[in-house]
Amino acid sequence: MGIDVLLGLQWGDEGKGKIVDFMAPRYQVVARFQGGPNAGHTLEFEGIKHVLHQIPSGIFRRDIKNVIGNGVVLDPVIFRKEVEALEKYNLGIRENLFVSKKAQLIIPSHRLLDAASEQSKGESKIGSTLKGIGPTYQDKVARQGLRVGDVLSVNFEEKYRNLVQKHVASLDHYGYTNYDLASLEKDFFDALEFLKSFQLVDSEYQINQFISEGQSVLAEGAQGSLLDIDFGSYPFVTSSNTMTAGACTGLGVAPRHIGEVFGIFKAYCTRVGGGPFPTELINEVGEKLRRIGREFGATTGRPRRCGWLDLPALKYAIMIDGATQLIMMKADVLNSFDTIRVCTHYRLPDGQITENLPFDFLETQVEPVYKEFKGWETDITYASSFEQLPPELLEYIEFLETQTGLPITIISTGPDRIATILKEAVVK
Repeated sequence: MGIDVLLGLQWGDEGKGKIVDFMAPRYQVVARFQGGPNAGHTLEFEGIKHVLHQIPSGIFRRDIKNVIGNGVVLDPVIFRKEVEALEKYNLGIRENLFVSKKAQLIIPSHRLLDAASEQSKGESKIGSTLKGIGPTYQDKVARQGLRVGDVLSVNFEEKYRNLVQKHVASLDHYGYTNYDLASLEKDFFDALEFLKSFQLVDSEYQINQFISEGQSVLAEGAQGSLLDIDFGSYPFVTSSNTMTAGACTGLGVAPRHIGEVFGIFKAYCTRVGGGPFPTELINEVGEKLRRIGREFGATTGRPRRCGWLDLPALKYAIMIDGATQLIMMKADVLNSFDTIRVCTHYRLPDGQITENLPFDFLETQVEPVYKEFKGWETDITYASSFEQLPPELLEYIEFLETQTGLPITIISTGPDRIATILKEAVVK
């Protein structure tokens, strides 16, 4: 057995948490491979809404092992709060959750640096979640960061103080002085003791052992492919590789082990924070999408920008990810629209028509070229199979399959776990 990868094909918030939870029974292991508490994976079942930020979305299945991989950046304080919120459900977390020793630690001064940096940008803010993600990845690349395994070191506090000293110097440079680091550190060190009580492992060995034993593994991505540090809408991107290749580096597995790549996308588009968004609707239609879709960030609570589906961007993400199957989320949000539009091409400033994303969206203003579809204008939550979906929606699905060259194998018709239609066998 190899590793199947599930990731977002847009700017995040595609619904990865729900689908990982839905697909988890087909796997024995679920592993997060990048990102941190800037992610918000929402799951709903039995009338209860759950939001996971760092813990893999397979945690609600007691017979599944969950791994936080080396590519993740971990905030011990948020980790503790997440675990404590889940403990009442008797999920066997301590037995089923493994944390990589090589995962980078987010320390309190990382969050302060994040706030100071974002404040200094003024109108050029990138829309950071202010969780300390960027500064933590910066320290990782600068080879001065702290890792989960360091908490077991006898001289951890010395390492910690040396890093904090560098951070304080940077905060002074920003002129950012209104903070109480000591109070933040109390919660941090308490949370570190809590973290030590979990299974801290050399996760690259653990994952490869699972593979060699023939266990099935699902790698869970965070954010979306269009936020990838290399291939996203730079500089309005996250700090990690959110594409399929990130699963290899974020878990320590060879590319030959990658099997199916499940690409998740919404039936429309959303984006949180700054950055280019060609199909954004700054009008009543966009407001309607936001209201019906409950488009507010699971991590920040910020309203998401909304717009029609961007096919050039979707096809780009499919290309760089090597997606093999597509999963369409939130089709039900479009239930009451009489007309639905899809951007099929971009018109460049010189009048040329293209499907390619420009090198720099900020300097190259593109005009979406749309194709219109008749809306289905009916509630689809009743449907339990593709055959029961309205013909207008089936036409929409067929068009997207033709354009992308991939099958749409799962349709989400609502936020609950059971509001999911499977078209065919997902795992070959």
